[in-house]
Order: sequence, then structure tokens, then C-alpha cells
Amino acid sequence: MELAITGSNNKLTVSDAVFGREFSEPLVHQVVVAFRNAARAGTKAQKTRSEVNGTTKKSKRQKGGGARHGALTAPIFVGGGVTFAAKPRSFAQKVNRKMYRAAIAAILSELNRQGRITVVEAFDVDAPKTKGLVAKLKDLGVGQRPLIVTEDATENLYLSARNLPYVEVRDVQGLDPVALVGADSVVMTTDAVKKIEEWLA
Repeated sequence: MELAITGSNNKLTVSDAVFGREFSEPLVHQVVVAFRNAARAGTKAQKTRSEVNGTTKKSKRQKGGGARHGALTAPIFVGGGVTFAAKPRSFAQKVNRKMYRAAIAAILSELNRQGRITVVEAFDVDAPKTKGLVAKLKDLGVGQRPLIVTEDATENLYLSARNLPYVEVRDVQGLDPVALVGADSVVMTTDAVKKIEEWLA
């Protein structure tokens, strides 16, 4: 299949396996959830009744004082332990390489079918100025949340997009499913498209 190059009469021939793949919602959902879970710290920690600071001596006599209680470190008391205390753990989910690459290809294919991929010969700014990047994006007519993907993003491009909260700049190595799913449109250079094809082939 072929992708039109904005601002040029030429077309870029791409692989159907990468940009024409059938969309699989369960696969994409699994990969996106796994990717986001991998970023979770999992450092929440609470104390059980054996770990809180306090004596374990029986607080009052067994009979004659109302309710029968033992140590004040019990969960029913203020300052006591937590019943099912959270402990540090990993939220990581197993996703093999083949599934991950298939999900990326499925997302790119769906974006292509919806006309949300814009291919350009090159994309860069001369100076680290936000105004220059905004003008470039306006000329391309992309959505409110564009994702710019280049083969090797320059420092000027990163700095220009830094003050734009809904604009993301990634090189091919930094491309991930969450960034693709969250973008209204994706602006890709021809070199980036070729590198993505080599990666997902």
C-alpha cells in the first residue's frame, strides 16, 4: 500500500503488515494496560497490627469493663494496624515481543484507516521556539493532541514542544502504544516510517 506525503507529489510505499493490519481491540487493550502497569511504582506500604508502634499488652481486664478487648494495636482502634495491609509489589504484566509489535502495528493501521497519520519528508524547527512549532502544526492541520514521530528528534524540536501540554515529540525508539492511542493525529517523517517498518517487520 502507499501513503501520501504531505507537501509532495510522491507517495511512500509501505508494508500492509504494518499499516494495513486488522485491528484487534483485545490485543491493543492488553498491551496498553501492561505498558501502563509497568510504570506504576507499587511502593504503597501499610502496617499490620504486629508492626505498629505500641504494646501488645491486654488493654483492660476481661470482664466488667464493657466490650472485651486485647491489645490497642488491633485494627478497630485509632492508631492500630491495618487489617489487610498493602505491601510493596510489582504490577508488571507479561507481554511478549511478538504481541507488543503486533499491537503497535494494529494501532498504526487503525490510525491510517481513519486518516489520522500525516507523512512529511522532514519535520524540524530552526530554533527552539514554540511559536515556530505551532505555526508548522497549524499548516499541517493536525488535531489538538498531535504526536510527532521522527527518526531522531532534535533538541530544538523537543524544546519547542516542551511548553505545549498536548503535543508530544518522540523518536522511533521512544514510540509506545499509550502515546499512539492518546494522540488525535500522528505526524511522521518518511525516515521514521521506514525505521518503524524495519522494527515491526
